[in-house]
Amino acid sequence: MYAIIRTGGKQYQVVAGERLRVEKLNGEVGDSVELSDVLMIADGENVRIGQPVIDGAKVTARIVEQGKEKKVIIFKKKRRKGYRLKKGHRQLYTALEIKEISA
Repeated sequence: MYAIIRTGGKQYQVVAGERLRVEKLNGEVGDSVELSDVLMIADGENVRIGQPVIDGAKVTARIVEQGKEKKVIIFKKKRRKGYRLKKGHRQLYTALEIKEISA
């Protein structure tokens, strides 16, 4: 059984017991999180697709880690103009362990 969920502007395919990194969610390590934006649930031959989400469906997960990704360097330059710009960005993430998919 798997589900497709939406969080942080992205879609993820999740299975119970799987670990997943998503955009930062509020909560502490060890807290339980319910993700209610479930777009699809597939259980063998039985497939349910939402319009756009399935009413009453949710995915329960536990927060395993809160952290920052590796730094991404943004460098812009215009030749012969003396224009140089260097910036760095570290995206915040939340690591989740999927516990249960319920329809």
